[in-house]
Amino acid sequence: MTGTLAAVGAGFAVIGAGIGIGRIGGSAMDAIARQPEAYSKIQTAMIIAAALVEGVALFAVVVALIA
Repeated sequence: MTGTLAAVGAGFAVIGAGIGIGRIGGSAMDAIARQPEAYSKIQTAMIIAAALVEGVALFAVVVALIA
């Protein structure tokens, strides 16, 4: 039973990360479409935000599998 709950928790973490990174990417594309001259700043912020979301998701998966 514990393994099943860990898998469900890990699945929720991955789904949440996927949604979060998708929203980051979509918002970045909207921002680039509105201000193409700010492409490099937007891209840098997008990559940093996506990396932070991915790190939190990895942490959540590890915690779910340990618990």
